[in-house]
Amino acid sequence: MSDAAISTKTSQQLQSGGDGFDTPRHVAIIMDGNGRWAAARGLPRVEGHRRGVEALRKTVRAASELGISVLTIFSFSSENWSRPQSEIRDLLALLRRFIRNDLADLHKSNVHVRVIGEREDLPTDIRALLEEAEDLTKHNDGLMLVVAFNYGARQEIARAARRLALEVLEGRLSADDITPDLLARHLDQPDLPDPDVIIRTSGEQRLSNFLLWQAAYSELVFVPIYWPDFDRAALEGAIAEYRRRERRFGGLIAQTGS
Repeated sequence: MSDAAISTKTSQQLQSGGDGFDTPRHVAIIMDGNGRWAAARGLPRVEGHRRGVEALRKTVRAASELGISVLTIFSFSSENWSRPQSEIRDLLALLRRFIRNDLADLHKSNVHVRVIGEREDLPTDIRALLEEAEDLTKHNDGLMLVVAFNYGARQEIARAARRLALEVLEGRLSADDITPDLLARHLDQPDLPDPDVIIRTSGEQRLSNFLLWQAAYSELVFVPIYWPDFDRAALEGAIAEYRRRERRFGGLIAQTGS
């Protein structure tokens, strides 16, 4: 069978659920390697980020077509502010351009945009654009695109702890009542399902402060390609790897036979 035929068959299985293909409900992606992609080609880093935006467009479209319910992307971490100011300006400019140019298409495609991360210290226009994206698409019921912007998992967990501490201080909650489930309900977006699979591009094998609480039982798939080269075939390949895993959530594999 040719590579094209195999890819077509895999795509059909992902969409239909045929042949027992288990399509993950929630896929999260650490989009890594833009700068290295550009450096390998003798291009400025900003060109890698531009090509990364193109890869994002392809991935959002593919996720919707493959029946994924939630796609979370790590677009800008709370630690990224330590990068050179020129690169930060380029990244923010690309975010502005992406929302202004792509928001109408996302809305037309029934994509529901949500944003996680700290917003208080963001530039006013960036915060307004993020809120516009959420407000315009909040009634859409297709793919949910969760944008992690100015996000850090440790910071999110600390915010949840502060919310619980305030309830204890005000007498609305006893410290003995705090459980993992209760803390989870105080995270930034407690109604979102935990990721079934977290994909990281570029070959790096770490989570880098991304969804640490939610990743407790996520499958981790690390792919060697840089983010600008990520496309539908790469997404399908990562999902195929996810399918080969046995998810036990701390239990044992069910025994069959005598």
